[in-house]
Amino acid sequence: MGKLGVMEIVLILAIVLLLFGGKKIPELMKGLGKGMKEFKDASRGEETKPEEKK
Repeated sequence: MGKLGVMEIVLILAIVLLLFGGKKIPELMKGLGKGMKEFKDASRGEETKPEEKK
């Protein structure tokens, strides 16, 4: 599989925008960021205390 060019990235972003709509994308990115943070913490072996979780 080749590298993604500018046109391919624009096409992917346009499809995502059409599928989820403009209002839903920030919520999806927030969830993705939270998931990545939890994955990093778990891979380092860090565990948050129950009172620190939100």
